Order: sequence, then C-alpha cells, then structure tokens
Amino acid sequence: MDKNKQLAQIFERMADILEFLGDNPFRIRTYRRVAKILENLPMDIETALESGYIYKIKGIGGSTLAKIEEFLKTGTVRKYEELKKKVPLELLELTEIPGVGPKTLKTAYEKLGIKTKEEFIKALKDGSLAKLPGFGAKKVEKLLKGFELWQKSQERIPLITAYPLAQRVLEYLKTTVGEYIEKITVAGSVRRMKETIRDFDILVSAKREYWRKIHDAFVSFPDIEDIQLHGETKSTILLKEYKRQCDLRTVEPDSWGSALQYFTGSKYHNIKLREIAKEKGLKISEYGIYDAKTGKRLGGKTEEEIYTLLGMQYIPPEIRENTGEIELALEGKIPKLVEYTDLRGDLHMHTNWSDGINTIEEMVKACIQLGYEYMAISDHSQSSRVANGLTPERFKKQKEEIERVRKLYGDKIEILWSVEVDILPDGSLDLPDEVLREFDFVTASVHSGFNRDNTERIIKAMENPYVNLVGHPFGKQYGYREGYPLDFEKVLEKAKETDTALEINSQREDLDSQHIKLAVEKRVKLVINSDAHSVAQLWSVKIGLGLARRGWAKREDILNTQPIGVIRDFVRSKRGK
Repeated sequence: MDKNKQLAQIFERMADILEFLGDNPFRIRTYRRVAKILENLPMDIETALESGYIYKIKGIGGSTLAKIEEFLKTGTVRKYEELKKKVPLELLELTEIPGVGPKTLKTAYEKLGIKTKEEFIKALKDGSLAKLPGFGAKKVEKLLKGFELWQKSQERIPLITAYPLAQRVLEYLKTTVGEYIEKITVAGSVRRMKETIRDFDILVSAKREYWRKIHDAFVSFPDIEDIQLHGETKSTILLKEYKRQCDLRTVEPDSWGSALQYFTGSKYHNIKLREIAKEKGLKISEYGIYDAKTGKRLGGKTEEEIYTLLGMQYIPPEIRENTGEIELALEGKIPKLVEYTDLRGDLHMHTNWSDGINTIEEMVKACIQLGYEYMAISDHSQSSRVANGLTPERFKKQKEEIERVRKLYGDKIEILWSVEVDILPDGSLDLPDEVLREFDFVTASVHSGFNRDNTERIIKAMENPYVNLVGHPFGKQYGYREGYPLDFEKVLEKAKETDTALEINSQREDLDSQHIKLAVEKRVKLVINSDAHSVAQLWSVKIGLGLARRGWAKREDILNTQPIGVIRDFVRSKRGK
C-alpha cells in the first residue's frame, strides 16, 4: 500500500475514533477532509512535501503537517497510537459496512456491551439492536442490507479499485526486471474490464533463461501478505491490499498470443472456442493452436492468429463472455467498438467550489495534459449541502472564475461551465430555469431517496429542456450502494424522446455493461465521465471506456467522442424544441 493511502487511512480512522468518543466535530471534519486530500494527491506525499505543493492546499495546517512528517520519519503517528488505546478497534472496523458509523457502534458498545464484529452482527440478526432507542426495525433492516452488500464486496472488489492495484504490480515488474521482459499485461477479468474482480492474473513473455529472475522479483513485491507459490512458470502472492490473490505466469514469446487468449477468458468463451476448434480438427491450449491429428503447431504468437485459424474475426477481450460474440465473429460482424483513445473531453468533474479537492485552474491544466479538446466544470447545486453545493449567487461568482481561467487557457481547451443539479424528490430541479439556461451543459442527478423507485422522478427531470445528461442513473456504487429501483426501459424511451444522454459514470461504474448495451440498442446517446473530485481521479474514464466496450458501444454512441461543435449542437437542439 502506498504512503498516501496509508496516511489517508490513519486520518480517516482517527476521525472515526474521535466521533466514537464524542470529540469536537470540527476536528473530526478536518481529519476526514485531510484523508480525502491525501488519497487524491496527484503525486506521492514525499514529492508533495519537497515541491511545496502540499503547503498550498487549503485544509492542511501545521498540526496536520507535523503528523505527516512524523509518519514519514517513524512509520506511525503518536496521536493515532494513543487514540487506538481508547476504543474497541475491532468494532470500529465495521464502519466499512454501508450505514454503520461510529455513533451507531458507540450506542451498541454502551447499551449492549458489544466489542467485536461477531457480537454486533449477532445483535443485528437477533433483534437486540432493534430494541435500542434510535434504531427500530427499519434501521436494522437497512443495516442488514448494508452488511450483505459488504460481505459481497469482500468476495469481489470493484474494477475502479482493482485496476490501479493491478497496474501497480505491472509497473513494479517493469521497473525491477523490465530488461528481461518482452511483453507484459494483466489478463483475466481485469483485461475484460469486468465490473467486479476476484483476483489478478499477470502474464509475461520472456526468454526461459530469465524466468527465475522475474518470479524472484514478483514474490518480492513490497505489499504482500503471503507467498503462496514460488515457481519458474507460475508464482502466486496474496496482496495486502484487499487480500487479493495475484498470479504471475511466464511463457515463451512464441506462445504469447495463445497464453493471453487462454488466460484472459472468460471460461465460457474459451469452452465455446474449444468446441469450434474440435469441429475444425484443431486443438487449442495456452501453448498454441495445433492440428488435432498430426499435433503440428499452427500458431499462437498473437491472439489474432488464434481467431484467424478458427475462421473468425478478432474478438475484443471486453466482450469475450459467450453472449453471442463468437457467432458474430464467425460471420465477420463484430462492430468496431469505441477505442480507449476516442474521448475528446470529460463533461463531469468537481472542484473545491463544492466537494472537490482541486481548483478550477488545476483541473483545467490536468485536462490539457490529458490532451482533451474540451471539459466541463460541473459542481453540485445547493440541495447537496453535504457536498457544499452552490447557491445561484455562488454560481455567479464561479462564472467569474471560469472566465478568468478561460482567458489563460482558452487557446488550449474549451472550458464549459456546467452544473450537476440535484433532481428533487418530485422530479423538479434544484435550480430555476433562468439559472440553468446560463450554463453551457447541464447534468441532473439523484442524490437522495435511494430506497424508492426513482423512475418517474428521472423522467420528469429529462422533460426539462435544459437537462442534457442524467448522471449516474441508478445511484449505484459497487461495494457501497446497490442503487435504487428503476424501470430502465421507460428511462430509455424518455431519453430518446427528449434527446437526453445517459451517463457512464466511471467512479461509480454506473451504468454497468448490461444497461449500456440496452442503451446502445435503443440508440440513446451516452457520455463517459470521470465524476472526478480531484486531478488524481481524472484517469478513471479508462474504466468507463472499458464498460462501454463491454456494452458493445461504438464511437458514434458516445457523445463526448465528438467535436465540441456536436456537443453545443446537442445542447441547442434540445433547448430549441
């Protein structure tokens, strides 16, 4: 685990302990904000200190800096060690469960003497907690649902979490033994960009004489819990972070394609391929593709070679699930999916005007570095109080700042002034039309009422001529919140009727690939956004692009693969109806 994340966890846990102890709310909020800042730093903490970057961040004071410096020198924070002695730490680990906070745990501790996870879960299930003041059957039912969701998240982690962890292992190997490696990639469900991941598969091609050195380096990865296997063709480690198993396999360069195809999966895709191979008198393995009668090796250096020898079009890894892709490939009818380089801009990101970390100018500079042609600053509206949502008066002031930044960078990137406006419970919007019409682009999202069906609420919002995009349509967040009930067919019909796009929110993985595929079939426009709350989160559109490819989306299905003129026409067209 990197030091930024370790420090962030320490400050977050200190906030939990202080809340449990009933300490000063201001200090608790400060620690939580510091944790968020540290987790989203665009560089490692040492560089942030050496360059002076951290001193410019609002919310990092002298006391916080002292704790950070202490951690870098000693590996711990004395204040944290002192606080840990005052509370039942095992119980506080349950704050990972959706809906369970320090105050809930404190009540259970004081009223029922609960000190462990097992005791808390037992009290949830046997009704003991429901009898306490402030709990009741409904709250306990909600906590039980949160517990079930948390249990599922222990089995599989979301792609948004897994992908950067896999990349860290890759980068480590490239740095330590890169001179011995010819090719390296993540295989398995990460390469298929599946929404949730159980474990990791890394594949390397290299000359056999270097395999031992590569595996020695792999089992020396700094953040491992255990070495489960240390061989020359396969090694397995258990990563400390999220306790995930990670396999490394090494193959000869001539077997790269067949091994990559085999270890990418999916299982059912590969079973179907083997059936087709058998019908054609062929045999496939991770080592190559062979004539079944003579045993002669026919190919396997590239994946394309495997599919060609089977008489089919190359199938992108994201859609290898045996859900019709093989039949289409045999007919040469796999569409050209949206590419990872196709996005021209990001239309949903937040700044420190609401609940983001970075300034408008910092977000703009980062988007320029990413090569974007345009971007949209879309901070929260006033009803999102927990997110420091902006009133109409504050939006006017923000517009002035947008204009200032446009003068500095307008020749490099188009900066759209946008908003993520709350959809209120009755489907009306958090800002009046006379304010909404001033924005260049409007995203409307649900941020409350997650226990109700929000179909009609979203449909009414789409009828507003100023709403261009529905943000995170299901209100889902993998491992944290399942999302609310939604009649997606009705939402798609209204989106098509009103020329409203739907968001593929990369941070939340909402929409998922199945709903993306339905939207593509209905020819509803989609927008892939980061919903970044810091510069460090802008990368996440890679996840959204992966989900779009899993949903068979093409370049023309994604609005923000188009030039800025198309975006402006899209907005004007709806407003002119």
